[in-house]
Amino acid sequence: MEGLAGLIAGVGYASGLNLYAVVALLGLFGRYGGADVPAVFVRTDVLVLAGLLFLVEFVVDKIPYLDDLWDLVHTAIRPLGAVGVAWLLTGDAGAWEQAGSSLAAGGLATVSHAIKATTRVAVNASPEPISNSIVSLTEDGLVAAVVWLAVTNPVAAIVAVVVLLVAGAVLVAFVWRAARRSWRQWRRRRRRPDGDVVTRTAANGDRRRPGA
Repeated sequence: MEGLAGLIAGVGYASGLNLYAVVALLGLFGRYGGADVPAVFVRTDVLVLAGLLFLVEFVVDKIPYLDDLWDLVHTAIRPLGAVGVAWLLTGDAGAWEQAGSSLAAGGLATVSHAIKATTRVAVNASPEPISNSIVSLTEDGLVAAVVWLAVTNPVAAIVAVVVLLVAGAVLVAFVWRAARRSWRQWRRRRRRPDGDVVTRTAANGDRRRPGA
């Protein structure tokens, strides 16, 4: 029971970040890692398609604002994909257990997707672009680590998902505050040259604005 719960928790959470990476990793673990996954995941056509879509997302996810559009499009795709993946993984379980596991995976994917999308909007509000790529690479690493735990150590996967959900909620609040502060500082720096000119002319007794 714990093994199935950990697998569903890990796959559900990771699917909300990158569904295509989850499908590709499950297929690779099934084909080369000895993991017991449904045959559909190890099919060559599924692996190739999932790999290609992952590469597209890998690039798009690191381009500011384009990643927001990509996340918007995947608002329904990721949770529904998580439901489908969980349904396939629990094919040998009873109908109620299969349905419950699938809904749980979809719910976790919805939450992790919401955290990802909200964080990205805040990060994109920052004037500098490098943070976007750093966050994206971190998410890619998290997906790989969580899926690996889900396959090899389901109990640890449950713990990791709980910690990541709590950390994600804290991160969203922190990133939004930092983004607002960075944006205000950037706007002040842009306005500073005009302010300096006004200050100098006022010191000389001429309070006219530059160009007046």
